[in-house]
Amino acid sequence: MFTGIIEEIAEVVALEKEGSNLHISLKSTITSELKIDQSVAHNGVCLTIVNINGDQYSVTAIKETLDKSNLGLLKVGSKVNMERCMKLGDRVDGHMVQGHVDQTAKCTQIKEEKGSHVFTFKHKESDNMTVEKGSVCVNGVSLTVVNSKDTSFSVAIIPYTFEHTNFHTFEVGTVVNIEYDILGKYIAKMFIKS
Repeated sequence: MFTGIIEEIAEVVALEKEGSNLHISLKSTITSELKIDQSVAHNGVCLTIVNINGDQYSVTAIKETLDKSNLGLLKVGSKVNMERCMKLGDRVDGHMVQGHVDQTAKCTQIKEEKGSHVFTFKHKESDNMTVEKGSVCVNGVSLTVVNSKDTSFSVAIIPYTFEHTNFHTFEVGTVVNIEYDILGKYIAKMFIKS
């Protein structure tokens, strides 16, 4: 489990395809604190550390992960939001995030509003499970929805989040990972079955 509060922006240093898998090597200032077999969210995707070498570490994304996320679009030099799993007993500053991406969305508008930014995202699928003032996770960042439509939603980003996540690299057309709130997913499933 994660909270959606980003600890670090890691940089992709190498990508290696092996069959349908993608091995991703990243550089981070907290690599020395990581360990093999640890779960770490990368742009909101929970991946297991498989190798550590100096200030670099590696994770592997399988086909299912690549099909549902933006990890297959990474390039050497890409900036990735990174969060280690939460510790029991700590405060949950964001919301409960599993690291299981539901789908990707495309940034359709970026609007600056007196220091903050409003980002609008359009879904690939029409099953929008956001509600205004509800939680959503975008590239691993816990956010509050400010505008929810049938196939899109908007979030407002404070300057700190803009500077300390990869949101400052977004442009119109950027593809992001979306994880809907787990409680909302269960409620939607209950209503669909009824």
